[in-house]
Amino acid sequence: MSLSSFKNPATYHLLSYGTLLGSTLFQSFVSGVVAFRVLPRAQFSTLQKHTFPVYFTLQTLTPLVMLITYPRGASSLFPSFLTSTPLTATRTDTMSSWLIGTMLVTALVNWVYIGPKTTEVMGLRKHQETRDGKKSYDAGPHSKEMEELNRRFGVLHGVSSLVNMVGLGAMVWYGGVLGEGIAI
Repeated sequence: MSLSSFKNPATYHLLSYGTLLGSTLFQSFVSGVVAFRVLPRAQFSTLQKHTFPVYFTLQTLTPLVMLITYPRGASSLFPSFLTSTPLTATRTDTMSSWLIGTMLVTALVNWVYIGPKTTEVMGLRKHQETRDGKKSYDAGPHSKEMEELNRRFGVLHGVSSLVNMVGLGAMVWYGGVLGEGIAI
C-alpha cells in the first residue's frame, strides 16, 4: 500500500463506514451492557448522559462523510438533485443511497430529538425522586408523577433503541453492498 491511497475518497468512505459500524456495535452491545452491570445506577446514568451526545454525533457525521466520499461520487447517489447532467444510477447506487440515508436519518433523530428528550425526562425523574424521597428504580409503589415519568422514559428509551437497531440494520446491509463490490 502506498500513501497515495489516502488521496482516494474511497479510503475515507471505507474508514468512515468501519468507524460507524464498529462504534455502533461496541456502544450497543459491549460498552453500555458492561457499564450497566458494573456501575451503580447513578454513575451509569451520568456516563450515558455524557456518552450518548458524542455517540449520536459520531453516528450522524460518519454517514455524511460516507455520502461525500462515495466511491462513484455523491452525484451518483442522488443524480437528479446534484447535477443537471442526466446520470443513470445503478441499482447499487440506489440501494446505497437508501441505506446511507437510513443511517443518517436514524442517527440524526436520536441526536436532535430522542436523546435530548430522554435526558430531559431523566432530569425530571431526578427532581421527582427528591420530592418523593424514593429512587425511580426502587420497588413500588411510586407516586403518579413518577409512574408517568418512568413510563415516558421507558417509551423514549425503547424508541431510541429501535431507531438505533434500524440504523444498525442499514449498516450491516450496506456492508453486504460494499462486499459485493470487492473484486477477489
